[in-house]
Amino acid sequence: MPWTPQRLSLSLALVPLVLSALTLCAEEDMALESRLRSIAASHPGKVALYAEHLTTGKTVSLDADTPVPTASVIKLTVLYEALEQIREGKAHFEDRLTLTHEDQVSGSGILPLFDTPQTFTFKDVLTLMIVLSDNTATNLAIDHLGLKNIDDRIVSIGLKDTWLYKKVYKPAVGPMPADQKIFGLGKTTAREMAAVMKRFVTCDLNPPGSPAASTAADRKLCDAAMRMLKNQFYRNSIPRYLETQDTTEGDSMIGNKTGALDAVRNDVGVVFTKDGPILISEFTYANQDQSWTPDNQGEVVIARLAKQIIDAWAPR
Repeated sequence: MPWTPQRLSLSLALVPLVLSALTLCAEEDMALESRLRSIAASHPGKVALYAEHLTTGKTVSLDADTPVPTASVIKLTVLYEALEQIREGKAHFEDRLTLTHEDQVSGSGILPLFDTPQTFTFKDVLTLMIVLSDNTATNLAIDHLGLKNIDDRIVSIGLKDTWLYKKVYKPAVGPMPADQKIFGLGKTTAREMAAVMKRFVTCDLNPPGSPAASTAADRKLCDAAMRMLKNQFYRNSIPRYLETQDTTEGDSMIGNKTGALDAVRNDVGVVFTKDGPILISEFTYANQDQSWTPDNQGEVVIARLAKQIIDAWAPR
């Protein structure tokens, strides 16, 4: 259709409206970042954050590329490797894994309380690893998948600062990178762990840059993983101010994986809103508050930051 004076006039008239909308959007983004920085600055510890709205493409970050200790959040990479090996036929949810007394380690979970030997399916083990952050189940999963395979997969999907060094509450084996003593179980960044969570949410089990779409079998695997994440037992961080339904009656609209050490509180998750899914990846470390209460300052600051993001991007 040829340009006419009327069409040109109309187009020129729309320019100020478009510019005004873009300016307002930029101002809102700056205001959100300012609020997040203020909350993080008030926290007696360090904070790293990355969030992404998967529908609009909006992002916000605070020190998102700084390597941080993962604590149990690194278990997301174990879950991801499990899906890939099942997809490749190297492992199966129905595989039988035997728990022995020597496998039982301390910390979170219930398997250390069980009489041994006991046999579980691989899916049972993964579910315990995610829902209860069971350390013994995690080690069973790592043994079944292979620690090197997990780390090789991390590299293959393009992560540069994420690594699982060892099994939980077990000594490191073989030559270790010098920074293992700094980070302990694993290291990552807020941006990179968000990228792992994003693969579950979008059901992307392909190598980076692959044009292949997810298959029905892929989606079945992703659905199983998301069900585990939505039934996460620990809900004092990202879900604290956002949970709107009784999760004992059905799956939550928030899927997340927490991690905690004395001076560390982390949570990486996805909030499914009416405006689309929003990834939130938060790490607090070098925390002064090392208490193990529901109102630990690290957990509360994660919750406050998450609420600011959801209120700005998907107001209810």
